Amino acid sequence: MTVDLADPLVLPCGRTLPNRLMKSALSESLGTSAGAPTRRLERLYDAWAGGGWGLVVTGNVMVDLRQRGEPGNVVVSDERHLDALTRWAGGFRASGTPLWMQVNHPGRQANALVGRARPVAPSAVAANVPVATRPRELGDAEIRATVERYAATAAVAEAAGFDGVQVHAAHGYLVTQFLSPLANRRTDAWGGDPERRRRFLLEVVRAVRARVSPGFAVGIKLNSADFQRGGFTESESRDVVAALAAERVDLIEISGGTYEAPVMFGPDTRRASTREREAYFLEYASSVRAAAGDVPLAVTGGFRSRAAMLGAVTSGDCDVVGLGRPASAYPHVAGELVAGTRERIDLPTVRVGAGRGLVGRVTTLHTLDSALDLSWHTDQLHRIGAGKAPDLARPWWRTAVSAALRNGPGAFVPNRG
Repeated sequence: MTVDLADPLVLPCGRTLPNRLMKSALSESLGTSAGAPTRRLERLYDAWAGGGWGLVVTGNVMVDLRQRGEPGNVVVSDERHLDALTRWAGGFRASGTPLWMQVNHPGRQANALVGRARPVAPSAVAANVPVATRPRELGDAEIRATVERYAATAAVAEAAGFDGVQVHAAHGYLVTQFLSPLANRRTDAWGGDPERRRRFLLEVVRAVRARVSPGFAVGIKLNSADFQRGGFTESESRDVVAALAAERVDLIEISGGTYEAPVMFGPDTRRASTREREAYFLEYASSVRAAAGDVPLAVTGGFRSRAAMLGAVTSGDCDVVGLGRPASAYPHVAGELVAGTRERIDLPTVRVGAGRGLVGRVTTLHTLDSALDLSWHTDQLHRIGAGKAPDLARPWWRTAVSAALRNGPGAFVPNRG
């Protein structure tokens, strides 16, 4: 049967996505210092509620106030912000678009200045990025308590009116750290071999399921690999997909890389065949289709043309196409793509100068350009939240200034995808 972008998708929990385009998570940095949603965050999501999306996933919502990835993260550890969370979710009730809360713990990628606590991780191994802090190793009781934090956050999300949660298990955050043999050097029940390294993720899924109703969706954002020598491999990732399918999750979104190896940013090193298909991880998604069983797959990263999106779902390689950064420049792009009134998404290239001449050989400038590109899109989110239109002509130096004001010393480390 031929699948179209406009076709609905029924999830294992019984909920239906009205079409095949998903607004993937983008870190908005629009929470208060106490971790509460703001009116600017509501205004931003009001724009996406009318954007024709089949699913909208929020940016990082932290499960622990002491462990935050960046300034402005929303934090949900109990019901203290329930009224504000209810207003946030309320904008979607009449739209027909489900809204999922992405729940996350940064682990060793936590900003110690924001959380005012030392980052924690499976093992005391620092990330190989600038200004990284060596984390403290979590004890067994702390790990079990952290699992319950994810479940508590999911329960509050359901009480506030969200339609589901997405557990962030990609991009080098805590779940990824447990999965990676580079970050997880444990030899107890939480590490030592692939089965024990994936235990933390499976325990989180089970704890969340135990605290929410059967019709509340539970999704996962998972790395295909972390693209580091000796790290989490595609083979291990396939085994994780099979284990998640056995837990009856509702959607697995495929991504990849960490902020030590950010494969989606910087120079394009993909093979010609991959560039033609546009999506970074479509081939991997196709390879795990059998392991996923009846669990739908979403692929995010690299899609720019309607033809490639349509080809991805028609081929059966994935069920949902995720768009991240395009949603910051064009909040209503999903409706245009579904209706066929837009054939391509064009985004400006934001860079200081990496990739041109001698400076293009300097890795630090590639990292800077990657961070600037992410921050440029964050600027667009802040404009929409302020009631303004995106500014696609915004110069890189304005973004550099706003990023420095927003994030301080860590502004130019690309850790906010």
